Amino acid sequence: MRERFPFPLLGIESDNGGEFINMVLYKYCQDEKITFTRSRSYKKNDSCHVEQKNGNVVRRIIGYDRYTTKAAYECLDRLYYLIRLQFNFFQPTMKLVTKTRHGAKVYKVYETAQTPYQRLLRAGMLTDAKKTELAATYHGLNPVALLKNIHANLEQLWRLAERHEKHGNHNYEATRRTSVTL
Repeated sequence: MRERFPFPLLGIESDNGGEFINMVLYKYCQDEKITFTRSRSYKKNDSCHVEQKNGNVVRRIIGYDRYTTKAAYECLDRLYYLIRLQFNFFQPTMKLVTKTRHGAKVYKVYETAQTPYQRLLRAGMLTDAKKTELAATYHGLNPVALLKNIHANLEQLWRLAERHEKHGNHNYEATRRTSVTL
């Protein structure tokens, strides 16, 4: 992961599960001078931004099916790579700047929508080499072809899913296929 980051990793804010917190990771963080913190027990809002992205990106696109085969793993790996490109280079988001309350009315002001790539360029923290590398990646992408590739891989992934859930008479396949829009 660190090789993919276009900026230095300063800290890791981990969930409390044993799959996230272990001595190997803790020692790695100490050796690499990476700040390691964890969320507070029973305070799931500590990781609200991560949980929001899991819902908005991973669950909305991949779904909740179970995947256990090597073929499914390889397909997921391709999908995560493609989705990362789609969201970082072509999916703008608006960040909340201020939120004020006047009586019962809440007023929110957002900054202009930008992609994560645009935010990173404006942050001024990239080396010239990293800027050039990211620009080459961006200019080498075709958003339409990227979406087609994502959808083709999703179709393949859904065929590899293990389905043990009972969906009654509900047409589960049709729901999944129509609910995936990027």
